Amino acid sequence: MTRTGSTRRTFVAGTAAAGAAAALGVEAPVASAAARTAPGTASGQSVAVLGGGVAGLTAAHELAERGFRVTLFERRALGGKARSMDVPDSAKGGRKPLPAEHGFRFIPGIYHNLPDTMRRIPFPGNAHGVWDNLVAPKEMMFARTGQEDLRLPMPGAGTPQPLTLDDIRRALTGVLGTFQRLPAREVAYFVDRLAVFLTSCQERRDNQWESVPWWTFTRAAQMSYDYQRILAVGVTRNIVATKAEEASTRTVGSLLEAFAFNALGRGADGPLDRILNAPTNEAWIDPWVAQLRSLGVEFNVGWTVREVTYPGGRVTGIQITDESGVVRTVTADHYVSALPVEHARPTWSAAMRAADPQLARCDLLRTDWMTGIQFYLTERPDIVHGHVDCIDSQWSLTAIAQAEHWPRHPFADGYGDGSVADCLSVDISEWDKPGILYGKTAKQCTRDEVAREVWAQLKAALNDTGKTVLSDSRLHSWFLDPGVSGIGTPDPRNEDELLIHPTGTFHNRPSAATKIPNFYLAGDYVAVPIDLATMEGANTSGRLAANALLDRVGSTAPRCTVTPLYSAPELDLLKNTDRLRYRIGLPNVFDLG
Repeated sequence: MTRTGSTRRTFVAGTAAAGAAAALGVEAPVASAAARTAPGTASGQSVAVLGGGVAGLTAAHELAERGFRVTLFERRALGGKARSMDVPDSAKGGRKPLPAEHGFRFIPGIYHNLPDTMRRIPFPGNAHGVWDNLVAPKEMMFARTGQEDLRLPMPGAGTPQPLTLDDIRRALTGVLGTFQRLPAREVAYFVDRLAVFLTSCQERRDNQWESVPWWTFTRAAQMSYDYQRILAVGVTRNIVATKAEEASTRTVGSLLEAFAFNALGRGADGPLDRILNAPTNEAWIDPWVAQLRSLGVEFNVGWTVREVTYPGGRVTGIQITDESGVVRTVTADHYVSALPVEHARPTWSAAMRAADPQLARCDLLRTDWMTGIQFYLTERPDIVHGHVDCIDSQWSLTAIAQAEHWPRHPFADGYGDGSVADCLSVDISEWDKPGILYGKTAKQCTRDEVAREVWAQLKAALNDTGKTVLSDSRLHSWFLDPGVSGIGTPDPRNEDELLIHPTGTFHNRPSAATKIPNFYLAGDYVAVPIDLATMEGANTSGRLAANALLDRVGSTAPRCTVTPLYSAPELDLLKNTDRLRYRIGLPNVFDLG
């Protein structure tokens, strides 16, 4: 065996190499390495899960509960993009380090599969496990630069409401009518476009609307600036976390439909907006890992997957660099690749792509930057009690002040040096447009310049209504996701990019089952009922990968439940009519241009 350098050790945890060898037959560089486990009964077979994000942890959870021997390999930190992390050297006086994250959590009521998993993760004092750590913000705000901010109360799960199309139109018009600067005719037009999508059959959605950008579908280019920023861009960014100019109408429309039903009390697991009541690792990831260990899952963190070995017919092993920089071959009966798509693709050979063309189509999937930065404040800001969207900001900023949602975890008592009262967690969605301080894109700025630029854009959005929400004197420190590197140089990099969904993407998303008989896919890029890169999608893909494995080995174990987005039966007749119209080349009956 050869050494190829060292991997990051900051987050190394879990079992030693010998433990992995015993479970999965690692060909270690010493004579005493354990021999490979021979295939046995379905419930006794070994599974190597590659990647420890939400998808990988879900697959490990479901398979371990069904008796498989699971070992998980993660190059950096368990939880992936969903994890929280410590700000280095920030802990003093016996407190914990300041909590940071790749981006703030958002677990809406339209999710069903992820909440099901959360209910099955024990948490001290909680009757429903980790799920009880979800709390609902009271409101959200569209912060306008140079204009009056728009505040919206966030409804609970709601009681079931009538769902004729006219009822839905009235409800949507009433909500959108609260945006005072929007012309009534533009509100009416936007509601009409939603009605077209709501009554479109699945065939039209999968083909016609998948090929049309949301920006085009809503005719945003012909509408007012406020229509563009609030309805076409702002709502899209808040709810769907994607770009209206590129995202397919199928993607955006499906999510908006689900949120509308959620607000009307249909098909929801809970309130429209939910977040965690503590840093993600404390409230969710650490208890999850502890439970998986109790189920026998073995973890090797700091191990980087290099290549899937595929001589033909079946996968025979995985080339992995361990935490010491030693290249090892890991073998198992089955392999679940739960790496993000941009990290998974380099591990697949040309032979694998030839064996299953859907792997080759994954090369067409696109990722982009959406990364978090946290600002630690010495006083709580007088801000909205929930998420804020700075819809006029050059870098498309969204944020949330966390302290009020973490009542059992006060910052000053529990984190940092005792002077931090709150954390304003901000997501930067636009990295390729110039800012207001330096006239440079975020990728062209240094880390310090990014922090100053984001802070300036936040103040421009929040401090222009006659009061000072953010002031320099209250800024304690900031922390930018360490996955971003090389910004300010010709070679900016991001270790944690986000799958985006421009038109046509739906047709390139792979299934969890591949044509390689012992190889499966999990990740937010896999085809799942929720058509977007989300934690719900990642969780669902892990369930689908487990089901595909169970099917392939003929297991009698119960299959994982997979709950799709809600579909209102009251609209089925209109959708059936549209299916006939689509097949004979006619537009949707409500699509009047």
